Amino acid sequence: MNIALSTTLTDTDFDTAVTKTKEALSAQGFGVLTEIDMQATLKAKLGEDMEQYLILGACNPNLAHRAVGVMPQIGLLLPCNVLVRADTNTAGSFLVEAMNPAIMVEVTGEAELSSVAQEATTKLQAAISALGGKNS
Repeated sequence: MNIALSTTLTDTDFDTAVTKTKEALSAQGFGVLTEIDMQATLKAKLGEDMEQYLILGACNPNLAHRAVGVMPQIGLLLPCNVLVRADTNTAGSFLVEAMNPAIMVEVTGEAELSSVAQEATTKLQAAISALGGKNS
C-alpha cells in the first residue's frame, strides 16, 4: 500500500502550489485546520536548513464525523495531512502528497472505517488530480 496519493507540480512556485492545493482541497469539502511550516520551525528550533515543506492539516467535517462515530480513537489519525514540499531532485518542482486514507483501516483493523476511507480517498485523489500535475 502506498502511504500517499501524490502529484508533482512543475513550472510553478511554492506559494502558488500551496494556494492551488488549498483550493483543490476546498473544492472537495476539505478545510485546512492547521499549517505547519517545517522549514521555518526547524530553522528556528534547531538552526537547520531544509527545503520548503508545509504540512496542511485537512479535514472534511462529514467524513471526520462518520469516522469518529465508528471509532472515537480515530481522531489520533486526523486530520488528513497533506504535504506541499519542494522536490529536491528537480528545481522548480513541488510535490503535493496526501495521506492515503486506507491507512486508517490498515492500522486500526476496523472494517467499518472502509467506506469512510474509500470516500476520503476519492475526494483526496480528485483534489490531487485537479492540480494537473504529473502523478507520482
